[in-house]
Amino acid sequence: MSSTEFRDSSRSHWPFQFRARCRGISIVLVGLALVLGTSLCGCRTTPREEPQVAERSEETEPAATVESQGTGEVEAAVAEKSQAEEAWDFRPGKEVSLFDGQTLGLWKVTDFGGQGDVYVKDGAIYMEMGSYTTGVTWSGPVVRMNYEIMLEAMRVDGTDFFCALTFPVGKDPCTLVLGGWGGTLCGLSNIGFYDASENETTTFQSFENKTWYHVRLRVLPDRIQAWVDGEDLIDVETTGKRIDIRPEMDLCQPLGIATWVTTGAVRNIFVTKLPEVIE
Repeated sequence: MSSTEFRDSSRSHWPFQFRARCRGISIVLVGLALVLGTSLCGCRTTPREEPQVAERSEETEPAATVESQGTGEVEAAVAEKSQAEEAWDFRPGKEVSLFDGQTLGLWKVTDFGGQGDVYVKDGAIYMEMGSYTTGVTWSGPVVRMNYEIMLEAMRVDGTDFFCALTFPVGKDPCTLVLGGWGGTLCGLSNIGFYDASENETTTFQSFENKTWYHVRLRVLPDRIQAWVDGEDLIDVETTGKRIDIRPEMDLCQPLGIATWVTTGAVRNIFVTKLPEVIE
């Protein structure tokens, strides 16, 4: 082939070669664009996590608020208990009221199971007749030795005990029963393993329904005494004797009042701390 023919042939194939080169360049550019696009997309993923971090931090705030509220409630409860203890200042000779005549206050309904309704009416705590036992238990501070309890009690309806006063004798519990076992029996449960119906404190007294009786109980290190309307009811030496309660009264500890298949009421409840030596 002559040089002239070679040049003519080369010129005739040049557009095809150019187009092929352009296609190659285009493919390379498209590839670069894809790579750059992927890189740019990858760069955007990092800031997207920031709102998630913010959301998590926001979720922790309510927990802190709840904890703060819980702490506040505990502090309020402690402050209330401290005020209550100050209100019941059991100094010797000071008469302290345990019932304001308007609300149960720190008297809690005792959950015997099958108990009747308990409510405040006309300045008294009423304990309605239940399946068996109905009563209230004191949830405040108590005096355990050298003290007197005074109250008024009334049998509203029924024929059994209208006032079973459970009280502390040091670390041990005991119960003063008024009008039990058919309506007239009185005594302490328990002395030396025996309840009020069969120990040395057993006595009998008639009680009229819908009549208020003034009850006074004294607890000393060596003796328990009780009076009804100013008349002697119980005076028992306790030194060396086991002091206890019947199982039915367990929920009344350390201080409680209960009735048995009877509607009863109590009012004017006072405690007086006595001096260590009684003349």
